[in-house]
Amino acid sequence: MKPCPHPTVLATLTLALLAWAPAAGADDGRRRAAVPPFAPYQQECAACHVAYPPGLLPAASWRRLTGTLDHHFGVDASLDAATTATLADWLAAHAAPSSMNPPPQDRITRSAWFVRKHDEVPAERWTLPAVKSGANCGACHTRANEGDFDERWIRMPR
Repeated sequence: MKPCPHPTVLATLTLALLAWAPAAGADDGRRRAAVPPFAPYQQECAACHVAYPPGLLPAASWRRLTGTLDHHFGVDASLDAATTATLADWLAAHAAPSSMNPPPQDRITRSAWFVRKHDEVPAERWTLPAVKSGANCGACHTRANEGDFDERWIRMPR
C-alpha cells in the first residue's frame, strides 16, 4: 500500500471528527456523540483517510468494511487478524443505532443524511482537484479540523 501524502493533516482532521457522530433519530449533519479516541483506529485508519466517526454507520456496515480490508474501496488495506478484530469490535461498539439503514455499499457519502445535507452542492464541485470526492470533508468545511461543520464556515473551492 502506498503511503498517504498528508498524514499529519489527516490525523488532525480525524481527531476532530471522532467527536462528530450521529445520535439516534438525528439527521442534520451536526450529530454528536462522545466517542473516546482509540489509538489503533487512529494509527491504522487515519494513516490514509479521515478516521470517520463510528456513529456514521451501523455496526453491520463496519463489520462488512473491516471484513473486506483486502479490497477496501480499491485499495488493499489488509491488517493482521487481531488488529482487524479489535477495530471491528470498537467500531461496532460505537456505531449508529441498528435501526439506521446502511447506505449503499456502506459508503458514508451515500447515506440519506449526507445526501440531504449536500444536495445543493453542484455535481462539478465534487470532482475539483481540491475536493476529489465527498469523503474529503476538509475541502469545504474549513473548521473540520476543529470538529465544526457549521455551514457558516463552508468555503467551497472553485
